Amino acid sequence: MRILHTSDWHLGRSFHRESLKDAQEKFVDHLVETVREQRVDCVLVSGDVYDRALPSVDAVKLCDDALARLRALTRVVLIAGNHDSANRLGWGSRLLDDSGVHVRTEFARVGEPVLIGDAAVYGIPYLEPEFARSEWELDERSHAAVLAEAMRRVRADVAARGPDVRSVVLAHAFVTGGEASDSERDISVGGSSHVPASVFDGVDYAALGHLHGAWTVTPDTGHVRYSGSPLAYSFSEERHVKGSWVVDLRADGVHAEFAEAPVPRRLARLKGRIDDLLESAWHAQYENHWLQITLTDPERPSGAMERLRRRFPHALVLGYEPEGAAGAPSRTWSERVRDKSELDIAGDFVAEVTGAPASDDERALLHEAFEHCRRKEAMT
Repeated sequence: MRILHTSDWHLGRSFHRESLKDAQEKFVDHLVETVREQRVDCVLVSGDVYDRALPSVDAVKLCDDALARLRALTRVVLIAGNHDSANRLGWGSRLLDDSGVHVRTEFARVGEPVLIGDAAVYGIPYLEPEFARSEWELDERSHAAVLAEAMRRVRADVAARGPDVRSVVLAHAFVTGGEASDSERDISVGGSSHVPASVFDGVDYAALGHLHGAWTVTPDTGHVRYSGSPLAYSFSEERHVKGSWVVDLRADGVHAEFAEAPVPRRLARLKGRIDDLLESAWHAQYENHWLQITLTDPERPSGAMERLRRRFPHALVLGYEPEGAAGAPSRTWSERVRDKSELDIAGDFVAEVTGAPASDDERALLHEAFEHCRRKEAMT
């Protein structure tokens, strides 16, 4: 059984207002060619097919093209991620089953496999803890709890099928120990976001989505992996190698090779005084990169972005951290908020505006507002 594991396409996304449409089309071409050359039995797409719950027309057309071309070669199983609208992505899923494209977005179908060759493939869509806890009458409200229940249902079905059936799971979650990037939406509101890798014990392969860096969660067995996103969606991903896993499920275990995806334009983060950046020969290597530039001049240079773009036409983000400034932050804004939940960030805003920390009543109101937004988005 040979599968291709990919995830986090985020179709329709831009990069700091730069269109990624051509780059995403080239990725689809690469994906189709990889499936053809590698004779893949099944393609797994582990969530975040789209970047928004209401995707653009171009994004929907590209997804339609990708699935049609892949289905001409193999079977496809995909799940909804936290960026997707489960209702929209799942429309027509029972009709699509007959075509060989299997979309899993519903609670009710967790534990119901897609049978491909000697493998049972189980799609676990992104599970909002509050909804799943109510649906399944769980005591605990967390991502770990709802995934544990989902996997209980999967393991029960696997056991009923006997030892000769291979088991494969798709899931969209934040497994403990993974390294997040700036482009992943926080999922901690609605319950603790981290899930232990042991949740996926008992299956032959777990194809994960959500984190944008490729990562083998269980290096000893290789049976739990993230494929990462096919393109870089933030400057924090500048060192990522993007692509998909081509996975063979053999009698002696999992064997995987990484198929690198094409790079539309490389990323880099530069820091220094503007004259050094403009005059140094060493920086010539970055003239065709997408750039995040942080200037350190004692005084903010005038017309900085215009001057920088004469040499670096693809400079996209400009920051300013003057050398030796008292109290100058040592980290960027994205780095300072990376480990904070949406609720904590909103609480910091209240403190900044009012001069006092958010009260318990204010935090409760903010929490209620976030939960309302999540429910509304999940229902769209």
